[in-house]
Amino acid sequence: MFQQKNKKAISPVIATVLLIAMVIVIGLIVFLWFRGMVEEEKTKFGKNIKLVCSDVEFEAEYGSGTLYISNKGNVPIFSMKVQIFDDSSHTTENIKELSSEWSVTGLNPGRSFSGDVSLDDATKIILIPVLVGSSDEGEKAYTCDEAQNGHVINLS
Repeated sequence: MFQQKNKKAISPVIATVLLIAMVIVIGLIVFLWFRGMVEEEKTKFGKNIKLVCSDVEFEAEYGSGTLYISNKGNVPIFSMKVQIFDDSSHTTENIKELSSEWSVTGLNPGRSFSGDVSLDDATKIILIPVLVGSSDEGEKAYTCDEAQNGHVINLS
């Protein structure tokens, strides 16, 4: 009754190889995605560097083209990210790019910095501390959280 026509299909061997390849590709995608979510732990003073950020204490002022920063805490500040706001936008700069007077070693506890910084047309700046922590790959910089550790200076 039923006659089989000349139909061609994928052989079971090719289908098995394709399934294995798809599983490997999906597994690799999941591995790379998960690896990107887990960041390497950086430590300072034997603690996770994120926790050390809460110990950072500094005061800052800006006047007459000079930025003043005093490290009042017990944690050395390696650098500062400076967010510069004007009426229409904002940019983020490293303090080393804004002032050549920033020390290469940073701002140790109890030390102060004062340097000429040009902030033309700026209405507000936010200073965010950058710390250096140890990791498996050596020393790495870590920028603290702006919301918790940022210091706002209104210029207008």
